[in-house]
Amino acid sequence: MQHILALPNGENIPYLLERRARRTIGMKITTDGLVVHAPLRIRQVDLEALLRSKARWISTKLKARQAATLPAFSWRDGAELQLLGQPLILRILPSTRNSQPKLEGNTLQIATSNIHDQVMIARKVIHWLQKEAMLDFARRLHILAAKLGEPTPALFLSNAKTRWGSCNSRRKVRLNWRLIQAQPALINYVIAHELAHLREMNHSARFWAVVAKIHPDYPAAEQGLKACSQALYRLG
Repeated sequence: MQHILALPNGENIPYLLERRARRTIGMKITTDGLVVHAPLRIRQVDLEALLRSKARWISTKLKARQAATLPAFSWRDGAELQLLGQPLILRILPSTRNSQPKLEGNTLQIATSNIHDQVMIARKVIHWLQKEAMLDFARRLHILAAKLGEPTPALFLSNAKTRWGSCNSRRKVRLNWRLIQAQPALINYVIAHELAHLREMNHSARFWAVVAKIHPDYPAAEQGLKACSQALYRLG
């Protein structure tokens, strides 16, 4: 839920509030700005008092994020995409017919009658990436669920702007399609994270022990995902 934090200096900072079954308040700066994770029962007035006490940290991080923001992706011939952590060059070919993207080696080719229609090109490429994501994620989910000794849960793609995955009590796993751009180890980490919620619907020590069972090198993968998140979110 979107809220506005009024600071003593008159500045108003919008933030996304997510209440969860947890004991502490967590804050992070994402592509959408400030995201706050708070316990279910904390009063809003107490929550915002704590946030105001962290006003300097919040303002500094938001400004740093804004300064480091990457320019929007340009859907042009020769543009470089990523597929499973490897460069993928976009080739836009003039044609009397519009065609679906076609993978040729490390290039993704699109034949179109309007090579300057970036909206159409973006739509076609993103749809292609989403199909690739579903195929790739389904295979990994099946393998890693078996490693944990769990039946393969239902898989859905997500277009979320602040999280890479989720898992609910109905055994439904959602994975952000943009992950198909990332290195396989990072995708495996996100899947391991969500599968661990089948055993522990929290982020306790027991939860992380389950993650480690599936993906032992998860701390490095977690840091790697944080480092490339901004680049991955450029699409869509």
